[in-house]
Amino acid sequence: MTHDLPLELSDRRSLRRELRRRRRRLSASQRRQAAYALCRRLRQLPEVKRARRVALYLPNDGEVDPTPLIAWFRRRGVRVYLPVLRPLSDNRLWFVHYHAQTPMRTNRFSILEPSTRHGAHRARRLPAWALDLVLMPLVGFDPQGNRLGMGGGFYDRTFAFRRLRRPHPRLIGLAHDCQYVERLPVADWDVPLDAIVSDARTVRP
Repeated sequence: MTHDLPLELSDRRSLRRELRRRRRRLSASQRRQAAYALCRRLRQLPEVKRARRVALYLPNDGEVDPTPLIAWFRRRGVRVYLPVLRPLSDNRLWFVHYHAQTPMRTNRFSILEPSTRHGAHRARRLPAWALDLVLMPLVGFDPQGNRLGMGGGFYDRTFAFRRLRRPHPRLIGLAHDCQYVERLPVADWDVPLDAIVSDARTVRP
């Protein structure tokens, strides 16, 4: 099933508002079901099975939840990292090793992340290029594998090196299937993804 948007919602800001409303309207039960369906789908992907250093996110604002994967990753000896807003930088991310004892704080967007003091130790974080796989949240996606993010450009700036560097981490966007639309506007700075996965489908550009 596709989700058409009215013509007047053709700009990115309006699209973000509408698609965020869609995911926030999902009930707690629908979100739980979507999370487990998404994680079952992800566990079948070869790049997920191969990865040994994985970054994912803690859900916020109705985002689809990838955290049921954490226990599965740890059983496989995979190190899990969380994005942290890098201090004193132009909207880029650190990736800090995450475990049950990691001290957490709420950042300026009200998102839980490892504390800045904890993440400042180099031994606890990994450069973006050294990750094998990054599971990142989306606001919207289309059949061509185009994505719409939150608009801050954090992932685009952090992974801009992918245009030049080989090898590089695999980037997979995650979303509820209600965030799927027929066509998205694409910006020059959008870093392309290797795949987009929802609770109902997998899209590869």
